[in-house]
Parts: sequence; structure tokens; C-alpha cells
Amino acid sequence: MDIGVFIPIGNNGWLISTNSPQYRPTFELNKQVVQKAEQYGLDFALSMIKLRGFGGKSEFWDHNLESFTLMAGLAAVTQRIQLYASVAVLTLPPPIVARMTSTIDSISGGRFGINIVSGWAKAEYEQMGLWPGEEHFVKRYDYSTEYVTILRELWETGTSNFKGQYFQMEDCKLSPRPQTYVKVVCAGQSPRGIEFGAAHGDYNFVAAKGVNTPTAHAATNAAMAEAAARTGRDVGNYVLLMVIADETDEAAMAKWRHYNEGADLAAMTWLADQANADSNAAATSTARQMAAPTGAVNFNMGTLVGSYANVARMLDEFAAVPATKGLMLTFDDFLIGMEQFGQRIQPLMKSRAAKLAAVA
Repeated sequence: MDIGVFIPIGNNGWLISTNSPQYRPTFELNKQVVQKAEQYGLDFALSMIKLRGFGGKSEFWDHNLESFTLMAGLAAVTQRIQLYASVAVLTLPPPIVARMTSTIDSISGGRFGINIVSGWAKAEYEQMGLWPGEEHFVKRYDYSTEYVTILRELWETGTSNFKGQYFQMEDCKLSPRPQTYVKVVCAGQSPRGIEFGAAHGDYNFVAAKGVNTPTAHAATNAAMAEAAARTGRDVGNYVLLMVIADETDEAAMAKWRHYNEGADLAAMTWLADQANADSNAAATSTARQMAAPTGAVNFNMGTLVGSYANVARMLDEFAAVPATKGLMLTFDDFLIGMEQFGQRIQPLMKSRAAKLAAVA
């Protein structure tokens, strides 16, 4: 089972709280996180793209780095770990992204891939005059399909003459091309999003659910696996979750309660407004799940709260859910969390024993 880290490219990580660790994103912070991840044998690091924050007292995600330039820098200071940048498809033409990818592929020695963000938070794009209108909610995966098709043509042949509804290429060229196959990550959970991931992704992130419920994502996993089977493609299911660990269950749960007590309601309201702007979105969509009021302090992300031993046990339970090929981890405090995971949690995981032996 692969394990990766969803690095803190935005301020305060993934806890919308005034009681959680408060910090600004910097290259130095993300370098330390990814180098620790590499040191402890993690398989990948992925950075999101966020173009407008949620506000509130915590100024949640009001401060963000840019994904491709960050990963280019990280490619130069790592040796083994796979790196993924995120592209908001409404902001950059696919031939430019193809060339950016080829450049970072060269820097990294073939360790680079991209995450496709089809765009559901319209305020991010309205501020730049890039929002196509409400019809994008319905057509965003059609747009992304053309986008990825052009990327693949350029990466694999160096030429694209694609003609579609949204893009028209005319003897478009790319050289140098990436030296290895470029992996594409998707993150759809609606029926259309799953269909897109099965057809065009190499990995599709699905969100874990609840607190200390390591099998709650099984149905979403199954839907993704069934869609991939229909396409005849091997699409890996990566599960996103948060780890809040300490010496004892009681100490970890005390931190979790403290974070919830400081929930930034104004920022959470902004998130809910954006997520609910698409009246036709499926209840299973990523945006709807993140903004559900029951636990939006951490985007309703599946969360493991407990002692190091219990977190390790639950991570092994995650690994045993059919169609789980990997986990993408976030932490309440990333530097401390990476050390806790590398030194106290991962060595107890049966599902990582072979990986640790290989790294050693």
C-alpha cells in the first residue's frame, strides 16, 4: 500500500479552527515536510491549488503558494519521492501545463505527475474573470476530458491537432517530452467524477469518512473499482484522511475536541456557500461532502484520533478495505505529525512492513 502526504501549501493545513496550529505556508516548511516524508519511506507528496481563501478569524487558506512552482523547487531537493502538482484547468491552457510538466519531469528525473482540478468553487475564478458561467458545473468534466486528452497527446507524441468543443490545437508541439509516463490524479466522487477518474486517471482520491471509522469509505471505493473495471484500466484508489495522534487515546482526543471548540464558523460558512452553489451536485460529490455541517472543521475528512498503536492498527484496517491502493495523509501539525508517523506509527503497521524493509 502506498502512503503519501497532502502537503500544507495553504495556511493552517486542513483544520478550519482558531485553536489548531496557525502558520503560513512557506517553501521551507513544505521542504521539511517532504524531506521527512522521503526519509521515512513515503511514496508521494501532493500539493493542491487554491486561489481564494475562506476568510474568517483564522484567515483560512487566504495565504497560499502556487502548486507547480512549489513542486519544481521540491523536485530539486528530493531524490526518490513521487511529486504531484495540481492544475486548475480553467486557469492554464493544456499546452502550457504539458510544458511545465516536462520541465519538472526533467528536474525530478521522472518523478512528477499532475492532479486535475476541474473547478467547483466559482469565487476562485470569478475574481479573475475566468468563470465560464453556471453551465460549467454541468460541463466541467467534459472540459477536463478534452484537457487531459491534449496533455496525453503532447506528452506521448509531441504533437496535438485535437479539435473539440473547448480546445482547438493546430500542429501544437511539445519538446522535450517527459522521459517517463506521466501519472494523472483525479478526485471525483460524484457518479460523473468517478466516471472521469476511471477513464483518465491513474489514481482517484476518495475521502474517508467519520472519526475512527476505517472502513466507512468502502462503498465509494467499490464504486470507483467498478467504474475502472468498465474502462478496462487499472485506476488506483487513494483514500484521504487526517491523523491526530499522541501517546494515549485520551491525549489525542483532547486535541481533537480543542480544535472543534475553536471552529471558525465564518470560514466554514464560506465553504458551504461555495459547495452548495451547484444545485445539481450529487450528495456524494467532493464539494458537498467537504461542506456538510456535521464536521466541516476538517472538511468532514475521515480522521484517526488516538494513540500511536491504535492509529497504526486503524491504518492497517484502511489498507484491508478492498480496492485501497494507498492513503494520502494530513496532520494537525505537519512537522510533528510526520515525525510521529515515521517514528511511532509506521513501524507498527503490518501493511507497511515490506516497504520499510525495502527502504532499509
